[in-house]
Formats: sequence, C-alpha cells, structure tokens
Amino acid sequence: MGAVTTALIAIAGLLLGWATMEIACKPCLEKGREAIDRNLNPDYDPDDDATIRAPLNPNPNLPADASSAPNLIVKPA
Repeated sequence: MGAVTTALIAIAGLLLGWATMEIACKPCLEKGREAIDRNLNPDYDPDDDATIRAPLNPNPNLPADASSAPNLIVKPA
C-alpha cells in the first residue's frame, strides 16, 4: 500500500508542477504555440502577414553600413 501512496503523491506533484509552469509561462507558451501552428498550416503565407511593414533601411539617404554610425551625417547629392 505504501508504493501506491508514493506513486499517487508523485503523480500529483508532477501535475501540480506542470500546471504551475503553464500558468507562470503562459505568454511565452502562447506565442510559441501560435508560431508552431502557423508553421504547420499549409495555407499560411508569410507574405500575407500585415504586421510586418517596417522598411529595412528607414532612411534611404544613408548607406546601409552607415546606419550603425550615429555621428555620420550624409547629405543627399
């Protein structure tokens, strides 16, 4: 009877630990599950995603390598 009691306590502890992690990490887990669902969906097209609209180079007058140099001022020709 002691082995059954020990097994039930261990199973209850695992379930409680799993529930705690689900509650504590809910935002991160939801984002990950959404990404997995999108990746496994054969009808999903990343080009149709309207949330990504930022330009790669926001200032077209700056060369691509000058964007990391904040003190460099480039005047348009």
